[in-house]
Amino acid sequence: MSSCPPFPMTTTASAIVFTDLDGTLLNAHDYRYDAAIPVLERLKSLGVPVIPVTSKTRAEVEVLRSAIGLSDPFVVENGSGIFIEAADDRFPLDTDLQMEGYRVVQLGSSYRDARDRVAQLGKELGVKLCGFGDLKPEDLYGITGLAIEDAKRAQTRDFTEPFMVPSSVSSNAITAAATALGFRVVVGDRFAHAIDPRSGKGIAVKTLIDLYRSPTENLTIIGLGNSPNDLEMLDVVAHPIIIPTKTGLPHPDLTDRGWPIAKQHGSAGWATAIETILNDLGLAA
Repeated sequence: MSSCPPFPMTTTASAIVFTDLDGTLLNAHDYRYDAAIPVLERLKSLGVPVIPVTSKTRAEVEVLRSAIGLSDPFVVENGSGIFIEAADDRFPLDTDLQMEGYRVVQLGSSYRDARDRVAQLGKELGVKLCGFGDLKPEDLYGITGLAIEDAKRAQTRDFTEPFMVPSSVSSNAITAAATALGFRVVVGDRFAHAIDPRSGKGIAVKTLIDLYRSPTENLTIIGLGNSPNDLEMLDVVAHPIIIPTKTGLPHPDLTDRGWPIAKQHGSAGWATAIETILNDLGLAA
């Protein structure tokens, strides 16, 4: 685990930023975040936590946190687990679960259970579903363009199993079959994710808000996302912000929410939106 800045002495913060990664803090086309660096530095100087809430794995998020210098908790695999560095003793937890140098709030099932669910779903649908666990890193590179090391990190999973969406089966059929089997599926363009119904981005964010908030604290909760997968998170924050696509338009499933839409896509839109809120709140570095 990479070294990070020292932890604050208390959980007190004027605001918290919960953020999706791909297409939000990270550009969709090149996964860079250069435009957000000055604002990330400003947030750090203000003591405002920046908490990734993502479908990515712990191994993937660790690389980004190390590069940016983040030290606060993070949420992985679509809200299936919250990871808090073991040295960070600010938060009382009702769990003794530890994993690779972290205290873990496990909201979802184990990866083995997720794999079993995908197999059950395939039988229910009458098709063979190909999950990440069935692929070699080279296969994933061919499908996604991820570098081999990045593909390996994407396959280092703790809770959920992404699987390829068959062209012969509709999204509605997949979600209906999963519901009948007692779990949820988040369907994307190329991959769907089998998720424990007890977990989710919204549940994870609510859990962290409760850990950060004190009885006397006026805490500003900000959330940024770009896709329907972020709806649960955006629904539970006070200041939801939609990051648009490269066309400048939001995802079609996010257009009727009445939420503010950033003026640019990717990290530039993320940075401008955060700066606007900070200035409105009168928070100066």
